[in-house]
Amino acid sequence: MLSLRQRALLGGIASGALSVGVGTLVVFSYINTRVLEQFDGALQDRHTQLVVGLSATTDDPETLRQLVFDPAYSTPYSGRYWQVTDTTGAIYTSASLFDEKIAEPPLASGETTIWNTIGPDREAIRSVYQKITFEDGTEWGVTVAESRSELINERSAAQRNLLPVFGLVGLIGVASSLLLMSAIVGPLRKLRADVARRWDQGDDLVSEDYPDEVSPLVEDLNKLLHRNREIVTGSRRQAADLAHALKTPTAILRNELADLSDAGAHTEPAEDALTRIDAQLGRSLARMRASNTGELTHPKTDLSNSVERLSRLFSVMAEREGKTLVSDCETGLRVRMDPQDIEEVIGNLLDNALKWSRTTFQVTARRTDRGIEICVEDDGPGVPEDQRLEILRSGNRLDTSVQGTGLGLSISVDLLNAYGGKLELGTSESLGGLTCEVRIGM
Repeated sequence: MLSLRQRALLGGIASGALSVGVGTLVVFSYINTRVLEQFDGALQDRHTQLVVGLSATTDDPETLRQLVFDPAYSTPYSGRYWQVTDTTGAIYTSASLFDEKIAEPPLASGETTIWNTIGPDREAIRSVYQKITFEDGTEWGVTVAESRSELINERSAAQRNLLPVFGLVGLIGVASSLLLMSAIVGPLRKLRADVARRWDQGDDLVSEDYPDEVSPLVEDLNKLLHRNREIVTGSRRQAADLAHALKTPTAILRNELADLSDAGAHTEPAEDALTRIDAQLGRSLARMRASNTGELTHPKTDLSNSVERLSRLFSVMAEREGKTLVSDCETGLRVRMDPQDIEEVIGNLLDNALKWSRTTFQVTARRTDRGIEICVEDDGPGVPEDQRLEILRSGNRLDTSVQGTGLGLSISVDLLNAYGGKLELGTSESLGGLTCEVRIGM
């Protein structure tokens, strides 16, 4: 389906072309009429001159050639002719007719007759004919004619002179269509930008800022924004309440298992199962939280602050194990993710790197042409290329010698997918172990 911009542009061009086309036909028709009137007027003037000349030479019509002076009348087949006939049928013509004759209109009366006929050498001519009766009682048929090619040439010249004008009018029409399109689509573009900005800021749209035709839509959008905020807030609150409600029973179970273990009972399978239950619940709650945030809102988080805070936390943990965390983050980085979600992603990646690194792991964050890039690397054993997809799946662990559930990376993938982000695994060029690269929009 065509966009509003395309519809407005095509509609403006079509209406402009139609207007120019109709205007061209009307003006050309007017020009043709005016040129024909001027042409006939010139013919009638020459006809009058010929009648005046004939009135003085009725006794000797042969002298009419010398009396009516026009170089075109003296050149054979020049396209301009005259002819007179008397009552006896004698015909006197201009030299331009040579030995040809001009047909007289049938049923001619004393009124002037203008008509199209055939002249010398089958030439199309336009003729003025009238029967004239002089005071001496003689009656003459007087004809003045001119080639219609002159009429056609005059019309063509007038039309050619106007074509650039109509071309300019057409260009002005297209430019006007573009301006009209911008004026029509402008409020919609503003509305689109305002919706995104007002969602981030939590403000309502002001209907008075838009045309009357768009105001009802603005009111509906305000209601939708309020409703979506309520849905998001309620869903995230329910997820938080559920997580809090589950923590207490699992903590009690974990304490009971610890007491049983102290009493000598074999509780490792139960503790492992409880750990996996905690991890699965955490993943499900994270997915629920992300699905009700990523697509419905456009939150922005100060990534630089989050990375700095998590780096301090994991640096302490790394020191306890005799390891080192290197952090390198640009200042002023912001990402379109909820703070809790992006910190959970980075925390999972750092936790994984801490577990598998030998002595060193590092986190870097920088701005690129494609958005924000976060990279967590370690000097551990890494992951073979053909097994990298496996560890991104829920609960898949390639090595069970290190404590964990294997859900950290899959939870990170779920959270990033909700915001249009991406997680890729590779080999660290600087440390030689696994590298986890996150790309997310600004």
